[in-house]
Amino acid sequence: MVGFSFSLPANVWAVAGADPWTITVWRSLAAGILALAILRAARAPRPDRRALPALAVGGLMVGLAFQLLSSAAVTSIDPGRGAVILGLLPACTAVVAAVLGDERLPGSFWLASGTGVAVLTAYLLSRPGAGGDGFGTGDLEMLGAVVCASVGYAIGADQARTLGGPQSICWSLVVLLPLTLPLGVVSLFVSEVSWSPTVLGGFAYLVLVSQLLGFFAWYAGLARGGTARVSQVQQLQPLLTIAWSALLFAGEIDARTVAVGVAVGLLVWLAQRARLTRR
Repeated sequence: MVGFSFSLPANVWAVAGADPWTITVWRSLAAGILALAILRAARAPRPDRRALPALAVGGLMVGLAFQLLSSAAVTSIDPGRGAVILGLLPACTAVVAAVLGDERLPGSFWLASGTGVAVLTAYLLSRPGAGGDGFGTGDLEMLGAVVCASVGYAIGADQARTLGGPQSICWSLVVLLPLTLPLGVVSLFVSEVSWSPTVLGGFAYLVLVSQLLGFFAWYAGLARGGTARVSQVQQLQPLLTIAWSALLFAGEIDARTVAVGVAVGLLVWLAQRARLTRR
């Protein structure tokens, strides 16, 4: 979650030098090549053929769909507004895990989760620059990114129970290589990229952390503790993103931010205490 909290600033930097589609394809392709190297070095056995469709769908959700939609969104909405929408991700992930998976959680969990989302959304909407002039395309794109990530997390966590966190994300990216490789080659001829240290740094972070290494621990945690319950930790992610922005861009962290962080942390703790049962 800490690694993912820096993804939004990195995304903004990356799309400053290339269009969202190019960043999406190259991010997934580069991460897929690295994932293949990791699997070969570890001599990891191939997953069961019956798992390939799920791995492919999970990879499409977190490797292509989420990145494309979120990259497109940050070209038309500011990071504060994007953080508001991404604040819905933990609750959405819990719903997907309950609907598609076998997880059952008591009412106390949903109360803590819903309260956390409400507190976080109210805080983010009150921040300067987080508003807007009505619902637009960028908002719809970010909402789509939230849905895609939720589905991808649920599928990835389910596969991680069998394969482990690292292999779950690695195989998901490798399965996509027959798609991302030709798309990456085509993009070399049709896309214009303006590299700079900032653009390169943002892209490298998206590949190494946001798309690959961050999922090693994330999928393992979701599989071990339950997707719905553990995903609530991401309620802290927008607050960490604000902290990164303050550190990098000379912003301020006021007492209200600290208070909201403590409140959300308490609600996440309460959600973690909810007893998970499986159907």
